[in-house]
Amino acid sequence: MSFLEQSREGHVLVLTMSSPDTRNALTGDDQFDDFEQTCRDINNDMSVRCVVLTGAGSAFCAGGNVKDMRDRTGLFSGDPFDQADAYRRGIQRIPRAVHALNVPIIAAVNGPAVGAGCDLATMCDIRIASEKAMFAESFVKLGIIPGDGGAWFLPRAVGYSNACKMAFSGEPVKAAEALQMGLVSEVVEPEALLTRAIALAASIAANPPHAVRLTKQLMRASEKSSLDELLDKSATFQAVCHAEPDHAEAVAAFFEKRPGKYRDK
Repeated sequence: MSFLEQSREGHVLVLTMSSPDTRNALTGDDQFDDFEQTCRDINNDMSVRCVVLTGAGSAFCAGGNVKDMRDRTGLFSGDPFDQADAYRRGIQRIPRAVHALNVPIIAAVNGPAVGAGCDLATMCDIRIASEKAMFAESFVKLGIIPGDGGAWFLPRAVGYSNACKMAFSGEPVKAAEALQMGLVSEVVEPEALLTRAIALAASIAANPPHAVRLTKQLMRASEKSSLDELLDKSATFQAVCHAEPDHAEAVAAFFEKRPGKYRDK
């Protein structure tokens, strides 16, 4: 069975990490392969306009397998050169795959998101939390560092000071504090989490898909572009959008006060 179970709600793809017995820990090549292949498939499927990522069971994602760390097996076996290579060829495939997604992805954080699980949530564009959610950038508690890109994603999610507070202390952040620091956009009752995440995803998916994908590219580009570079890219993308049939349909729908009907190609 695939680690990422898939279900469709119209143009919304729901991905559920489905290893509740391990609290959806990220430990094996099968999981890394699954993230890579799923993200590639999404990018090639214009009928997918938004993605929701959540976890089965009580946890969102427990991060790495601490037993494997103790036993020096799997990702944590071998000498330092072996381990560095294992990170590059292993779990680091997830941040690269998720960051390369062309469509928005929403993390519906149903429970604890610890270590690499916390980082996985920050790889997503939007985060909605259950009242039972908890976030912990807890690597220092085990004498290690965020090896999966957390030092890049977390400051972009919460700002440098808050990121340092989480990463240096390793202490957990409950849902209410996560909302206050901007780590999540909303906190909802546990039973309403997936419904709310899918509703938000559907509101995104109702927009012209090319415009949404290009908007996401601009948002990603803003992380490393100068203003002049981003303005130039924006002008190019805007010209492309004006030439798209979906633009004409969106304008017509606006004046006719009806939902737009957009293409899946």
